[in-house]
Amino acid sequence: MALPASPPEVAPLVALIEDDPVMGQSVADWLAVEGYRTSWFRNGAEAIRALSRQAPDAIICDIRLPDMNGEEVHRALVQAGGDAPMLFVTGHGDIAQAVRLMQAGAADYLTKPFDIEALLRRLEALIAPRWQRSEGFALGEAPAIQSVERVLRRVASIDSTVLLTGPSGSGKEVAARLLHAEGPRARLPFVATNCAALPAELLESEIFGHERGAFTHATSRHAGLAEQAGAGTLFLDEVAELSPPLQAKLLRLLQERVFRRLGGERDLPFRARIVAATNADLDAQVAEGRFREDLFFRLAVIRVAMPPLRDRPEDVLPLARRFLGEFAASFARPLRGFTSLAEEALLAHDHPGNVRELRNRVERAAALAEGELVTAADLFPERAPPRTEAALSSLADARDAAERRAITAALAAAGGDVARAAEALKVSRSTLFEKLRRLGLRGEG
Repeated sequence: MALPASPPEVAPLVALIEDDPVMGQSVADWLAVEGYRTSWFRNGAEAIRALSRQAPDAIICDIRLPDMNGEEVHRALVQAGGDAPMLFVTGHGDIAQAVRLMQAGAADYLTKPFDIEALLRRLEALIAPRWQRSEGFALGEAPAIQSVERVLRRVASIDSTVLLTGPSGSGKEVAARLLHAEGPRARLPFVATNCAALPAELLESEIFGHERGAFTHATSRHAGLAEQAGAGTLFLDEVAELSPPLQAKLLRLLQERVFRRLGGERDLPFRARIVAATNADLDAQVAEGRFREDLFFRLAVIRVAMPPLRDRPEDVLPLARRFLGEFAASFARPLRGFTSLAEEALLAHDHPGNVRELRNRVERAAALAEGELVTAADLFPERAPPRTEAALSSLADARDAAERRAITAALAAAGGDVARAAEALKVSRSTLFEKLRRLGLRGEG
């Protein structure tokens, strides 16, 4: 059984396994400055004894130690039930061993000499899934989605109709549920239907209900969603798909706050709030005469546009980690997270299916992953697996892969500026330009 990691009321604990006193002291000092607690071990045996009693939140380990190597440390800690992600520090001559460690379940590695900022970034990424730091936003951390959430919270307490727009899979129903949960109707029913999922004749009965004998096989009275919602919330997804007769009935529901069951003879009061959603361009449909203008204005009293996932890259990894945690628990799988290459693949992908696609990819990967860490090949089986996650043919391949990752990260941090990236990597501009040319990468200036 894995030992529990640090509780959230204390700072994360990092185990540092490093025999070099200068390197070890430097890393320990930086970790302290960044707010981490650190346990520093000078050899592998000392670390294994201590870490069998207390689980850190992450481990930084030199691949060469005076009494054993990184593979032996990793094997011993895994056999003892440890599940803390391990970040190995290695020289160029040990890259093949580092690659074997990643294939065995290690989280990441850095080659010497390394930039302390790069180490801290990698460390933060490893610890983040184990430490859920939240600033109170339920939908995400990206500015685009936080702006949406602020609007939803502001209008949650009023009864005005809300129209959620945005591409398929962008989280419109999740936003509708948040709107319901944050308002005075939170303890009342939230009922939802997809207007594109049923034929028009069945959808009418689904929303408004029917009386016994209203049509063939109507053997008993049926309360529709408008009735089931009570004084709660009625969520109509894909509202642009409503037929013209149903558009007219929905308009009456909004205007007069009454409805009639199919085959019924009396009006019933409608007390719920309506939240509608669509991925269609309703303005264009109104202009083309395909959607009633009067209904559009009734629905779009408050209009909220959900951003696509490509416009909120800050949320890709937190969402993926949240989904992985959910599916790991649901499937009873010992999944600890994603490899660094898997995270890079997630960030590079434009997610045309948005949050729904991301969730589906993570679910499939959680079900099929062979190790404790989800790889890029697990997430994107339609692509050829990255060479560094398959068997590498030579140390030169491993070195190129490591340099490509380091240079890509430095360019991203420098906004594509080669001079700044070269300074961060502690190489000359000419050297970096040569590496960019050889590795097929691009930078600016």
